[in-house]
Amino acid sequence: MAHVEIPMGEMQNLLEKQSKSTNGFEFLQLPQLPLNQIGYPQAHDWIEHRKANIRPWSLFLNTNNIRPPPNITRLSKRVVKNIEYFQSNYLFVFIGLVIYCLITSPLLLLTVVASLGICYKISQRHSRQELMIFNHKLTLAQVYSLVGICSLPVFYLVGAHAAVFWVLGVSWFLITLHAAFYNIDAVLCPGEEELNALVMQEV
Repeated sequence: MAHVEIPMGEMQNLLEKQSKSTNGFEFLQLPQLPLNQIGYPQAHDWIEHRKANIRPWSLFLNTNNIRPPPNITRLSKRVVKNIEYFQSNYLFVFIGLVIYCLITSPLLLLTVVASLGICYKISQRHSRQELMIFNHKLTLAQVYSLVGICSLPVFYLVGAHAAVFWVLGVSWFLITLHAAFYNIDAVLCPGEEELNALVMQEV
């Protein structure tokens, strides 16, 4: 049987390359969503479920279905139906307004990026060694909460409170306006309005 010799130098180089590639793979796995890191995968699943259930934007923005409600009773029912049917679209409208507010507020955007950067660095360190305060081990969720509390004065100085009220106010106005004037019955029950009009004419 032939004897095969493997140079030890090449074997050592191969092991070092594998170790480096493994370390690189671990490094690439670190920047995950904080929701997964702090032990709340259900929140990530909820977001993915919202994305999967989003209605077509062509249907959401169809101006042919914009009609004023005939009475107060129909108005309340229409608002409830629209919120149930377009809840994922309304969520992304809210997220779009948040992004717009950040883009138009450079100081606020810089503060948010800095806070996320600090959380990312802490998550890297936490993966190697758990942080401790007064001999008490902190979970990653507790560390993120501590960073958020320490960042509150900075967010206040850059006007985050005004941005939050603006986003909430505009979101409430746009969502309520769409839910009140979008005729969801034309989508869920096509032909029902024609049947009601025919009944009214016969009466």
